[in-house]
This record gives sequence, C-alpha cells and structure tokens, in this order.
Amino acid sequence: MQSFTPEQIRQIALGTIHEEASAIQNLEQYINDDFLTCVDLILKSPGRVIVTGIGKSANIASKLVSTFNSTGTPASFMHAADAIHGDLGMIKNEDIIICLSKSGDTPEIKVLVPLLKLMGNKLIGMVGNLNSYLARNADYILNTTVQREACPNNLAPTASTTAQLVMGDALAVALLECRGFTREDFAKYHPGGALGKRLYLRVSDLYINNEKPEVQTDDDMKSVLLEISSKRLGATAVLNGKKLAGIITDGDIRRMLHRETPVDKLRAEDIMTRNPLTISADILVADALDIMRKNNVTQILVLENEEYAGVVHLHDILKEGII
Repeated sequence: MQSFTPEQIRQIALGTIHEEASAIQNLEQYINDDFLTCVDLILKSPGRVIVTGIGKSANIASKLVSTFNSTGTPASFMHAADAIHGDLGMIKNEDIIICLSKSGDTPEIKVLVPLLKLMGNKLIGMVGNLNSYLARNADYILNTTVQREACPNNLAPTASTTAQLVMGDALAVALLECRGFTREDFAKYHPGGALGKRLYLRVSDLYINNEKPEVQTDDDMKSVLLEISSKRLGATAVLNGKKLAGIITDGDIRRMLHRETPVDKLRAEDIMTRNPLTISADILVADALDIMRKNNVTQILVLENEEYAGVVHLHDILKEGII
C-alpha cells in the first residue's frame, strides 16, 4: 500500500472531479438529431420505456428508471442477464427499449440485442463505442463516449457511468418539459417523506392543530400575558371585534417592560404590532417557511376567507421535516 500525503489525496480527488466534469461537458456535442428523435418517439409512445444494461451500466439503468417514473415517463428496469432467462416476457409491443453499455460488445448484449430486434421494439443504444455491436444494431444512438475513465488505470467505470447518468437525466428532463409536467404532478408521485410534504402539505393542515390565541385591543396586560402563556405559541393575535388589528409576541412583551408607562395602564393596542404579517391557509407550508425566513419571524398569523384563523409556529414546520 502506497503512502500519500493529504495534499496528494486532495489532488487525486480533484483530478477525478475534473475528469468527470470534462466527460459531462463533452456530451453537449452529442445532443443531436438522434436525441431529438428519441424524445419525440417516447413522447408519442403509448407504452413504457424499458431500460436495460449489464454491470455498472445496469446500476445506472435502474436509477434512470426511477427518474423517468418520478417525472411522468412510465419505465421499467430489465437486467440484461435476466432478460435472456425469462424477463423478456415483461416487454410489450408498444414499449421502447434503452440499452446502456460503454463498450456495446459484451456477451450479454450480443445475445440480447438480436432478441429485442426480433420482438420488433424500437431500440435506443446509449453507448460509448460507435463501432460496437450495439451501436450498429440500435435504431437510434445516444452517444456517451468518454475520452478516458477517471480511474488511473482507465479501467473502473467512472467517467463513463457519469456520462450515462447525465445523458439519461437530460432525456428525462426534456421529456418532463415537453409533457408540461407541473409541480402538482410531481407531488402526486412523491407523497412520502419530507420531499412529498414540501409539495403537498398546506398551512391549513398545520394551524388547526394549534390553539387560537387572541385578545381584544382594549384587553389589559394580564389578559395578554395569560393568553400568550396558555396557548404556548409565543404570540397572540389582537382583534378589534372580529377584525384583525395586530399581533403581540414575546418580543413585544420584553420591549414593554422598558417603557415608562406603568404596565397596569397599558392595553393590548398600546404594544401590538399593527398590520401584522399574515399568510393564507391554502398556501404550501414550504412557501410559508420561505416567508418566515425572509421576514425573520418564528410565528405567523393565518387567514382563512380573509379572517383570522390561527397561528403557525416555526416548530410546527420543522416537526414535519420541512427545512
């Protein structure tokens, strides 16, 4: 085992990044007529996209299937080795096949490609060797040629698999845009976890779980303090009848203590912040969080049908895993 200094290790890592970045940059010249035809072909197809490969290319193929499915292009993964042992049965007449291979000449590919051609499905080869068996037999080519791998021995799939991943992402995003795939569509496919919550959870789902602190403009400080303390949200809305007039926060209470006016002479309207920041109950919680961050507040009043409805606290949002 060789001994390397920290600086040498840093340079190795940087060299890997630069090599792969260069491979990605070179892909620009391969966004050609075949790429455009592939986008059009998939858009018009009533079937799925079947993505296949062997070795490390199979790993990339599996990831691309996830990307396609989550962005509105139905897709399935088929391992090239399993395909010739029964998995070919998953392919339907309308399906389009994308086969990933750096060399395009592996034994599994040479067995699989004739079978795919026999089935009559359109075959897209994502390949790094234009003189290969796969390139010669594919109906369309997505060129992912790289000058060399980032591996010092030019052997381990590194730059080549990165190129496949980026080319696949370029295809998926082009399809997404052409379909007019919206944020709402994305939410339908990502209902779970923090990502899903960012896309569908609304303020109305949160504020109803909290108490609704409120005082009237002419309430005394004891009433204000009791309301803030009992509702445990660090603030209370101030109403004039049913109309929202202001907000009093913990900070307003602290500032009140420095005033010369005796506390027992003060009323809620004397210390409240007028024209308080508010949000609509139907906006996304993620958008509410952006508003709170921009205004440097930890709680915000919620309006429903233009009337005061409750309070959302920063802790409510963080508890949902939205950051």
